[in-house]
Amino acid sequence: MQNIIKTIVILVLMVGNCWAAQAPADWHIQPLASDFKILYQSPDPNNIYLFDPGITVCPNGRIVAAFSRGGPDRNSIKAIKGTGNGFVYTSDDDGNTWQYRINFPMSHFRPFVAGNKLYVLGHKGNLRVIQSNDWGDTWSDVSELTQNEIWHGSATNVWYKNNFVYLVMECRSEKGKMKDGWKVGELSPVLLRGDINKDLTKRENWTFASKLFFYENLNDKQLDFFGFPFYDGFYPNVKRNIRNKSSFHPIGWLESNVVQITDPNHYWYDPNGRTFHIFMRAHTGLTNIGCMVKAVEQQDGSVKTMFQTAPSGKKHLYLPIPGGQMKFCVLYDEKTKLYWLLSTQSTDSMTKSNMLPKDRYCLSDNERRRLVLHFSKNMVDWCFAGVVDIGSVEKASRHYANMTIKGDDLLILSRSGDENSKDAHNGNIITFHRVTNFRRLVY
Repeated sequence: MQNIIKTIVILVLMVGNCWAAQAPADWHIQPLASDFKILYQSPDPNNIYLFDPGITVCPNGRIVAAFSRGGPDRNSIKAIKGTGNGFVYTSDDDGNTWQYRINFPMSHFRPFVAGNKLYVLGHKGNLRVIQSNDWGDTWSDVSELTQNEIWHGSATNVWYKNNFVYLVMECRSEKGKMKDGWKVGELSPVLLRGDINKDLTKRENWTFASKLFFYENLNDKQLDFFGFPFYDGFYPNVKRNIRNKSSFHPIGWLESNVVQITDPNHYWYDPNGRTFHIFMRAHTGLTNIGCMVKAVEQQDGSVKTMFQTAPSGKKHLYLPIPGGQMKFCVLYDEKTKLYWLLSTQSTDSMTKSNMLPKDRYCLSDNERRRLVLHFSKNMVDWCFAGVVDIGSVEKASRHYANMTIKGDDLLILSRSGDENSKDAHNGNIITFHRVTNFRRLVY
């Protein structure tokens, strides 16, 4: 009997040791989409950088990708069709190969479908748009939607409701006082509503929401208990040097996404369907915090931008958003009734800026090489879904990504880099990633 017990104990210990030895490897999170394809590569990484990745899918299944070139030598490569450093590529074989279509003079743009047409909307000072009637084969000339204004934005999401498409760009205040630095405190998110049955290259077919400028509605010297701004310096002061050439600019918001709350049990739900919530990157010096306002359609057809309030009457401006310190993208999936968040993960934002590695870009809240995915039922409580990809070195960024759904897969276009890029901000490759059967990540 003693021999039997001894044998059982030995077997249990062997299994336990085996389990302990194998568990770390089995538990280690593996990237969901590290087997990416390079859509475009800079011919001169130190002087030509790649920005503004945006992606959409046409009704015929064609994938449309857009991006831009920046840097001191961005104009050194002559265009084939059109002018400017914005580019459109298309794929008819599910992203395996890509075909150049056109380049155009815009920045901070996104491609989207409205009705039976394909558009790319961005800016060059004023808002600009181009249109394709054949899903990207040919394109119209550039049309301007505004005059004598300064706009900003990024390749964030679009929202569809009835016969309208909604997206957000940011307009800079004409009363701005900053003469130097990053002027995100002088921006207002502006919800744009376009009639999908009309020509969206014409200004009259868009409705622009009212403006709500950050610096006119917030004095960061009056904030307390939040820990931001993390560094001293407030509007309208110019940037403050923190880490040699790295600076902290006055706080603000930018790079906006728009969604509607669809759950009738949600505190922010509007039974009339007139409310759109705008979620933005929060520039505060801290990580995982975003900004939120709302735009409400009025009875007369206008749209008014305002703050959301809590049941207490307090304003909801700052909210927890994983990766909210950087540009993020939100996508609503009708099948799961969930909001999906594609953002950049931070791991060491509490490291003193002067102690960061030499190859680290900017300040401690500016880590850029880990692209991650979350989901949420309410835009507040986020569940971690997985790591999309991690760059091999510090300057191999995976950030500023845009996503769309095709069937059961999540298609992602990322502003990326490798060991040849200039730094984490100025990447040298545009990468295409696919998260297969992404809904299986829900738990």
